[in-house]
Amino acid sequence: MKKTFRTVTAAAAMLIAFSAPNAFGQSEPPSVEIIDEAAIELVRDWLKNPVVEMSILAHNKRYKGVGQEQIDALDKAWRAERESEDQPLIAATLSSPLSTYLTQIQAMSGGIFTEIFVMDAYGLNVGQSSITSDFWQGDEAKFQKTFDVGPTAVFVDEPEFHEASKTWRAQVNLTIAKDGEAIGAVTVEYNLSELARRRGMM
Repeated sequence: MKKTFRTVTAAAAMLIAFSAPNAFGQSEPPSVEIIDEAAIELVRDWLKNPVVEMSILAHNKRYKGVGQEQIDALDKAWRAERESEDQPLIAATLSSPLSTYLTQIQAMSGGIFTEIFVMDAYGLNVGQSSITSDFWQGDEAKFQKTFDVGPTAVFVDEPEFHEASKTWRAQVNLTIAKDGEAIGAVTVEYNLSELARRRGMM
């Protein structure tokens, strides 16, 4: 009985250790400093694809002069569509050439990027790799600390623990500019745990 009890206890201890968020030294997130200039330059490189600029400019033209009331209505419609089978706004966004491109970039990253979405000059979604919780980002730091700041602004948010994958993630946000003028912004969620592993820091 004692041997059986010890075996069960050991197995239980291993199960707890492997299922806990702190397993494998994950009690603290990797430093966001690993999102250095090289990591940011990687994002800037694939943002150079013409589909990014063309999509943003077309979106800016489409919504030129849009008021806050219309923005709120669009955002409300997006949120409602997330709970509905009828999703015209979401479907139009996810089927765009830009969304297709961003989905490919995320897939090719091998787990480094876990979410990507591009915003126009009003903070509205232009393209995305997956469905976001809302359509308007203009009231959030990801837009206010990039587009509202200037054409070269970069904002790295605080890391958050993703319970489902047991990984640390952080959003990297950049202004997107054309000829030195801000036209939109991008949010790229980095898998900090994977980035740290690839750099031999774990």
